[in-house]
Amino acid sequence: MNNRCYSVLNIKSLDDGDRVIKGIATTPTPDRIGDIIEPMGVKFTNPMPFLWQHKHDQPVGTVSFSNPTETGIEFEAKIAKIDEPGTLKDRIDEAWQSIKAGLVRAVSIGFKANEYSFMDNGGIHFIETEVFELSAVTIPANAEAIITTVKSIDRAICADLGIPEPEIPQNDTLAAIGKKSRIVRLDDTARDRAKPFVIRKIKRA
Repeated sequence: MNNRCYSVLNIKSLDDGDRVIKGIATTPTPDRIGDIIEPMGVKFTNPMPFLWQHKHDQPVGTVSFSNPTETGIEFEAKIAKIDEPGTLKDRIDEAWQSIKAGLVRAVSIGFKANEYSFMDNGGIHFIETEVFELSAVTIPANAEAIITTVKSIDRAICADLGIPEPEIPQNDTLAAIGKKSRIVRLDDTARDRAKPFVIRKIKRA
């Protein structure tokens, strides 16, 4: 099973000179359809592609994840710089300017589910996953998947955009999971056959 999970983008720093952003790639907070990703079960190999809007043919940089914790996984992404005029430069500059201006306010991991369970609320608890990319995205599935914190943006950029420097919010509430679950473990052959899918409709509970 291939999937995408949208999560919180708490930008801790944004370096205009090096085009570096840091934030949270994923958390165990349930998304709007009740799915949960277990951070401690996430596997990855640094560095990974940093994509634009989940388009695999439109990379804009590279990203590295920190060690997983029970509350989430931090990331550091470096967006490329291209001097030569052309389509590549236009795309990468658009991505950087959109993030810097706050127009694109979320990130999303692209992953393959290796082990998961179905919860009583109808959602899926992804126990073990393999992440292969992180994307900057405009519209998230997770209600918290917006930039809620700007901790240390360049002062000149903050002045131009009128962005304050609030504290990073703390979420002490543990994600609730169903009492009953059915564990599904995919073998290597099943994983290779699994086709990606896209959530096209979200129904509020």
